[in-house]
Amino acid sequence: YTSDSYDFKSNLLGYFPVQDSKDEKIHVKTCLTEIYVHLLSLINLLDNNRINDSIPCAQALINKVMSVNKPIVHMLGARCFFYYSRAYEMAGRLHEARTLLHGRLRTSTLRHDTEGQAMLLNLLLRNYIHYNLYEQAEKLISKTTFPENANNNESARYLFYLGKIKATQLEYSEAFKNLNQAIRKAPQNAAIGFKQAATKLLVVVQLLLGEVPERHTFRDQHLRLSLYPYLMLTQAVLAGDLAKFSSVLEKYSGKFMKEGTMTLINRLRHNVIKTGIKSVALSYSKISLADVAEKLQLDSPEDAEYIIAKAIHDGVIEASIDHENGYMQSNDSADVYSTNEPLKAYHERIRFCLDIHNHSIKAMRFPPKSYNDNLEDAQKQREREQQDLEYAKEIAEEEDDGLL
Repeated sequence: YTSDSYDFKSNLLGYFPVQDSKDEKIHVKTCLTEIYVHLLSLINLLDNNRINDSIPCAQALINKVMSVNKPIVHMLGARCFFYYSRAYEMAGRLHEARTLLHGRLRTSTLRHDTEGQAMLLNLLLRNYIHYNLYEQAEKLISKTTFPENANNNESARYLFYLGKIKATQLEYSEAFKNLNQAIRKAPQNAAIGFKQAATKLLVVVQLLLGEVPERHTFRDQHLRLSLYPYLMLTQAVLAGDLAKFSSVLEKYSGKFMKEGTMTLINRLRHNVIKTGIKSVALSYSKISLADVAEKLQLDSPEDAEYIIAKAIHDGVIEASIDHENGYMQSNDSADVYSTNEPLKAYHERIRFCLDIHNHSIKAMRFPPKSYNDNLEDAQKQREREQQDLEYAKEIAEEEDDGLL
């Protein structure tokens, strides 16, 4: 229990010296305290699902942050903008926050606010992706530069959004690289939800690339349950079983829609058919188009003929089609080591290792000019040495007096 009486407060305040309220340092500290308490209030409103009250509270908080132009507020201000965007997202009005975020991003860039710039760029990308505005998100990325000195959490979020945008735009190799880097930069013993979302997207991108995800990915204790639908999807794609693929898609369509991977998974249908054709071509030297359509569960032999012709054109299989007799003739398989495939595989592995090396070197760099923050300048060093000499002389004189 705390008394609110005037005497109680005045007695306590009497123990503290009166300071000038015009002092700039005191003003900044007061503003920082107010912003922090205001931010805690907003978080409490969001946690209690009081969305209608959180919008005006978030707006008042951002007005307070924007009125202070001091580097000490940058880190806390970036966190305030995150919860400001979160309040509008929970209210279903995320598009209303976009204009203010754009304006603040320009201001943060001019003021060299690294924390704010990284946070605002990620918030804008999340805003665009939420409404499936991938072209606008791509334009934003092309016209901005993500700060190199941003913390790992923001870097991981940026790489995740970048990977999602690249995957939607059919740039699967770039998406695979960005998602891998995002998972590596994420905290190892935390951010389980982020790693689950990034791994789900990475598995789908790998399947679209025609690669097989590592088995240990699905066995991780934190990912096993959430990745089970994607494990079933992977098994259907690898088997080339169109019926199983359709069954998995129908069973988990709601989950895929909620996680935002349904659009990419629909593209896997062609990969399933391509895998099935490849297995048929390896198993049979000669097979009728009607049998191919039956095995792949296609509608007609004409559909099978079209799909086989496209697979031959893309280099998926080595075969020929006899249109008159209606069958497919498989050619003898060529030696893979006589092609450029081993060279491409080694090139990809070397590039992957070099990317890891470059990011490790960047992570070990010191922030600019931070190495000399604790070093004394020449004038202070001379003054300190002079004081040490005078102190040594005094001690020597006291020892001489003691001997006399």
